[in-house]
Amino acid sequence: MSHDTVVTAAMLAIGDELLSGRTKDKNIGHLADLLTLSGIDLKEVRIVADDEQAIVEALNALRARYDYVFTSGGIGPTHDDITADAIAKAFGLPCEYDEAAMTLLADMYRRREMEFTEARQRMARMPRGAAHIPNPVSTAPGFIIGNVYVMAGVPQVFQAMVDNVLPTLRTGTPVLSLAIACPYGEGDIGTPLAAIQKAHPDTSIGSYPRYIGQKFSTEIVVRGRAQAAIDEAGAEVHAMIDAIRRNKEIAENHSAEA
Repeated sequence: MSHDTVVTAAMLAIGDELLSGRTKDKNIGHLADLLTLSGIDLKEVRIVADDEQAIVEALNALRARYDYVFTSGGIGPTHDDITADAIAKAFGLPCEYDEAAMTLLADMYRRREMEFTEARQRMARMPRGAAHIPNPVSTAPGFIIGNVYVMAGVPQVFQAMVDNVLPTLRTGTPVLSLAIACPYGEGDIGTPLAAIQKAHPDTSIGSYPRYIGQKFSTEIVVRGRAQAAIDEAGAEVHAMIDAIRRNKEIAENHSAEA
């Protein structure tokens, strides 16, 4: 695999409860972690309400821009679970009761000696021609249409569906990273670190400030797809830290002599 192989993805999290704060999302971070390990770049995340037009607009924008789009939420049995309808509309397809999904759910509820109600049957609805995403937790499948992977919002179910999806995806070159502890704040490192980033365009350099007690420090993370490029940028970051240290020592000595 070549070093410039890049596969991109986006996530669309759906639900009024996410925007109101009543539900704290756990799926975005989980997906981001697994995609990074798989060599897929999660480039964008959007959160939208249970509003059909909002879902359609967001989905059409994302699926045109990225290799994969993953959605979470809105495929349950209640009236406000409208994700399947919205995604069908985005693709210009009818949303239908999928025969295989109906059989899966009917058999599951029969085993549990529960009625397969009209509300529960809604979980078998998906765009015509969609493929299933297996759900080993609660049976009701997610679905795949085009480059869009539609999954449940319940974290346990979402995670199980992701586990089934990941082995089927095209992957890129994994992103490597190097973390460097820097004892100085961003005010000290901002200008020289920007120069290092400019000199190493094949890497992405992030700085993450910390404040402990009375002292600022920064964690600097160099990311890239080639270890040699990361090592070169990392060496310059270490040299920058040493230069700042020397300059501060000189300034302190001059101050003491004065």
